[in-house]
Amino acid sequence: MARGKKRIDAPRSWRVKKGDEVIVLTGRDKGRKGEILKVLRDEGRVLVSGINMIKRHQRPTPSSPGGIDEREAPIHVSNVALADPKSGAPTRVGFKVMADGKKARVARRSGEVID
Repeated sequence: MARGKKRIDAPRSWRVKKGDEVIVLTGRDKGRKGEILKVLRDEGRVLVSGINMIKRHQRPTPSSPGGIDEREAPIHVSNVALADPKSGAPTRVGFKVMADGKKARVARRSGEVID
């Protein structure tokens, strides 16, 4: 675990993973869609492309010119919902054991298999 970071409210089981298309449920980016770039399990947060953009002011160094850098900040996993593969609407995620014995994620809204 990173120094200074506490594992506060990370979910017991993760229903989203890197590469999933998610919809933001709350905040200034409510309703926007993006792809998960990174999952920060210890913090209970995810990094979503184009969502929760912040500006970092960088001092110039010999290797970089510096300036204002715009990047994504992590958003709490409870504030995003997986996009339904059929309709694109937000959906909850369930798990189902398939005929071959493998466990797969299933969209609760449409019943479509996600993986």
